[in-house]
Amino acid sequence: MPIKKIKLALLIVTAFISLTFVGCATYYQKNYQLQSYITDGDFNSADKLLNKDKKGETGINRVLHYMNKGMVNFMMGQYEVSNTYLEKADLYNEDYKKSFGSEALSLLSNPMVKPYKPEDFETVMVHYYKSLNYLMLEKYEDALVECRRVNIQLQQLNDKYKKNTNKYANDAFAHNLMGMIYDASGDKNNAFIAYRNAYDTYENDYKKLFNISAPEQLKKDLLRVAYQVGFMQEYNFYKDKFSLEYTPKNDDEGSLVFLWMNGFGPVKSEWSINFTNTGFNNGWVTFANEDYGLNFPVYVGNRKREEQGAFMNLSFVRVAFPKYVERKPKFSQARLRTNNQQYQLELSEDINAIAFQSLKDRMAREMANSIARLATKKALESLANKENKNLGSIVSIVNALTEKADTRNWQSLPYAIHYTRIPLQAGNHQVHLQVNGSGQSHETFYFDIKKNKTTFFTYHQLETIQ
Repeated sequence: MPIKKIKLALLIVTAFISLTFVGCATYYQKNYQLQSYITDGDFNSADKLLNKDKKGETGINRVLHYMNKGMVNFMMGQYEVSNTYLEKADLYNEDYKKSFGSEALSLLSNPMVKPYKPEDFETVMVHYYKSLNYLMLEKYEDALVECRRVNIQLQQLNDKYKKNTNKYANDAFAHNLMGMIYDASGDKNNAFIAYRNAYDTYENDYKKLFNISAPEQLKKDLLRVAYQVGFMQEYNFYKDKFSLEYTPKNDDEGSLVFLWMNGFGPVKSEWSINFTNTGFNNGWVTFANEDYGLNFPVYVGNRKREEQGAFMNLSFVRVAFPKYVERKPKFSQARLRTNNQQYQLELSEDINAIAFQSLKDRMAREMANSIARLATKKALESLANKENKNLGSIVSIVNALTEKADTRNWQSLPYAIHYTRIPLQAGNHQVHLQVNGSGQSHETFYFDIKKNKTTFFTYHQLETIQ
């Protein structure tokens, strides 16, 4: 290799090393201060820290910046501000296009150099929080628009995974929330459809994937709106199926829908395994791991002969993959008490379980891409070593430093969502929340209930088990 090319290569490699030395930590570790502020309930400090992030709205993690800004402002009760940021996150999701430059660079380094593309459930949760913001502002029409966008998102997921029913491709609680908003706005026909879709998704998908059955409150709401719109055939069907009946309410009644967001969802870390080169056949090099029963072919037939040889001579590769690490909440159960009555808050969305399932759903694709990436890096290392052993050694070091899984995710989402509906007479009420698990806690809330109106309220329990 000519001396100028060697120097140029060394300069590039040195620059690469300087970049990768600051990128060894996981995304969670890099953003630990932000997550600490959020989990401690210090949302003002979290918001200030996000505002200091000069690259937040322009860098490769801008969608996460928008999501976190939206979440933090939601927690502070700044619902309109929250939606401005969540809308930016939503637009980014819709407009996401692969950057061919970053795709090529990721083959030589790792997927952390690419703009972050949210997980499927994260895009759904953006709409969920936008809907909540509009509900808190009592803008039901805007909340309904958001519901329809949720529905479009779910249809796209169903189209994406229609050949495999064992994937997260539908969201029961999103349908349930749609039903509650339609219900509150007086559109009982669409409320019935949404509640029925929610029930079917719980029974057909959630029970199998996440071991979650339809909440009793959903069954009650489904029965009630069927009765109210005069769908007596459907009412009688579900009455017999649920062994429940609906009793028409007092005209002076309203209702409180209490949404309890508990803890925080998982964070991404990484793990790695070895794959052995099992041979070359018809332009394909296959890498396998017998312990896990995995094998992935990498096509190299379209490469130059010396590059093909470099791939064929690889004995094994060690590949890093993302994994989720659970953050268990301190409390696992909650109930509300008012007017000498108790109401259990029912599990309706296990975001922790959905996150693990979503990653599992795409792990085969993740592994194939990671192996192709590392095999390319190893082949380049082999070629560099042939030209100049010193350069080859440096490339080897760079490969080791840059082999990294994508550990980014939306870390301020709750661990799970529970809810219930309480019928209340019009007027002022005290409602007591009692939570249990690794300890107990009590909170008291005050509500002014309006006749024939639904009052929505959200409460995020921040405590986790350290």
